Amino acid sequence: MELPDWRRLAQAWHARFLIEKYADGARFVAAVGEACQDAVPELRLGSSFVDVATRDEAIAATISTIAADRGLTPDPSAVSQLELALDTADLVELGPFWAAVLTGTTESFTGHDVLDPTGRVANLWFQGTKPHEPPRQRFHLDLWLPPEVVPARIEAAVAAGGKVVYEDEAPAFVVLADPQGNKVCLCTSEGR
Repeated sequence: MELPDWRRLAQAWHARFLIEKYADGARFVAAVGEACQDAVPELRLGSSFVDVATRDEAIAATISTIAADRGLTPDPSAVSQLELALDTADLVELGPFWAAVLTGTTESFTGHDVLDPTGRVANLWFQGTKPHEPPRQRFHLDLWLPPEVVPARIEAAVAAGGKVVYEDEAPAFVVLADPQGNKVCLCTSEGR
C-alpha cells in the first residue's frame, strides 16, 4: 500500500499534517475520531500541526483521505521518534526495574522493550551484549527519522563536531558520536 503522507518509524506509521488554524486541527481530529472508532490512532494537536501515529496501514490511508478532503498539507519529513537503548547481557534482570521506573508498572516490559502505553515516555529497548565490566557505554539514543532526512542530519551533526562511527548497515541505521564519544543511532525503516 502506498502511503506518501506517512513514514514508518520504530513502532508505527507516523504523519504530520499542517494546519492554518487550531480550530481546523480540532475539526480534523474530530473527523478522524469519527472515522476510526474501531482502530484508534494516536493524535497530537499542536498550534500549527496534527501528528498522527497508527500501526494500521488502512487507517493511515483513511486519515490521509480525510486530510486531503480538508485541504491539509502533509509534512512527512517532520516526523521522528526517539527511543532509548540500554546494552545489557541480562534484559530479564533489568527490564522489570526500568518498566516500573518509566511507566509505574512492570507490565509495560514486553519482549525486549519497555513501552509506555500513554506515549509520554520514550520507548526503552534492551540491546543484547556480552557480559562486560563497567564503565563501557550502556545507554545510547535511537532517533527514528524519515529516510530522506538522515543525510542532512548527519551533515549537521558532523559540522557540529560529531563523526560517523559506523555506517555498514545504512540505511537501516548510522551511528554517530559526539565530540566526547557518546553515541546516537539515526534509524530508518529501510533495509530492515
